[in-house]
Order: sequence, then C-alpha cells, then structure tokens
Amino acid sequence: MNNNLETLPEKKYALALHTTTPELGLVISNFADDTRSNVWNLGREVSSHIHQYLIDLIKPQKWQDLQFIAVAKGPGGFTGTRIGVVTGRTLGQQLEIPVFAVSTLAAFAWYEKSKNPEIQPILAIEMPAQRGQVFGAIYQINADNSGITALLSDTVFTPEKWQETLNNWQTEYQLMQATSGLAATVTSILELAYLDWQQGKRPHWSEALPYYGQHPVDV
Repeated sequence: MNNNLETLPEKKYALALHTTTPELGLVISNFADDTRSNVWNLGREVSSHIHQYLIDLIKPQKWQDLQFIAVAKGPGGFTGTRIGVVTGRTLGQQLEIPVFAVSTLAAFAWYEKSKNPEIQPILAIEMPAQRGQVFGAIYQINADNSGITALLSDTVFTPEKWQETLNNWQTEYQLMQATSGLAATVTSILELAYLDWQQGKRPHWSEALPYYGQHPVDV
C-alpha cells in the first residue's frame, strides 16, 4: 500500500449517494471534523426529491467545495441505481471532479466489518435478485483496513449455483445477507472511495457505470 496517502485540501469535501433501494442515502464529509449523513425512505419518489435533498445536505458548503463524488453502482433496483449513477456522473461532469462507482455489496461488507471487527475478514455477501436469482460476491477486508478486495466479483446466480460456489470455496468465510437498510451503507461508499482517492486514483466521471446484473424485464 502507498504510505504517502493524500488528504483532502483544506475546506474541501466529498459526497456520496446510495439509491439502489427505495431509500436514499447521502453523506458529505471533509474526513476531519465534519461529516453529515442521512437516509430517507422515498419509495418511488427518489427521482423527484434527490436534487433538493442534495442541496439541503451540502449547505453551508457549495458545489465547488466538492473534491470527488462516490456513488453506489449496484446491484440493486434498476431505476434507483440508474438515478444515482446518472446523478453522480452529471455532477462529476459539471464540476470536473472524479466519480467513484462502488459496489453495493462491497459497501455492505465494509459496513458490517466496521460494525463487527471480530467477524471473519472474508465475507460472502448475498442479496435477492429478480426472478428467484441471487446476487453473490465474496470480499476480503485488507488486514490493515486499507481497503477491500473482491475475491469473487458481484455475479448473478441461481440459488443452487450460489450454494455450490460457497460449498466449493476453499477458505473460511462469513455468510451475510444484504436485505435491508442498505442506504445506511452510503458512509461505506464514501469511505471506500476515499481510500482509493488517497492512493491517487482519480476516475473520470464517464467511467462510473451501473452494475445491474440482470435485464429489468424478461427477454
């Protein structure tokens, strides 16, 4: 790991969005002495209210105070995920700042490990998908908490294939279900993005792409 980690310039902030579920999660932080976050259960109204909630959250800061943006890229609901990624990309383009797209499952793993440091560093995360399938991934939290590594990237499985994958996995792991309250992991979306930012990564806004995993309708 790079030992010469960068820190945000004075008076600069970063913003993260989580919209992959019916809840909206937002957080803004300078990673020093000011972090503000909130979660709203908006159902199908996310697209109608996200911009006003963003405006309210960043005050008294201004858009120009943002150094980078992070967004949950999925998996999750098709429409909600698209709204969040499009919003993040648009802000990144207009402000000419990096946009980090972070896996919903990776953020969940990081969040759970942060809450429960004693659990296994290797976490198998499963989340219900459409049409009886499941999203599955296996992540390892780095020993020095310097980041997270995908041992098995986010993938759509039949329940049987996912179980077979777990049965054949060669190392110990903790199985966890990502089923509710995922918007609260927006803080982990921001933390994971900041770890990458500190190591010099500056993804262009156009690189922030959603991960749907499935087509929204049967084809």
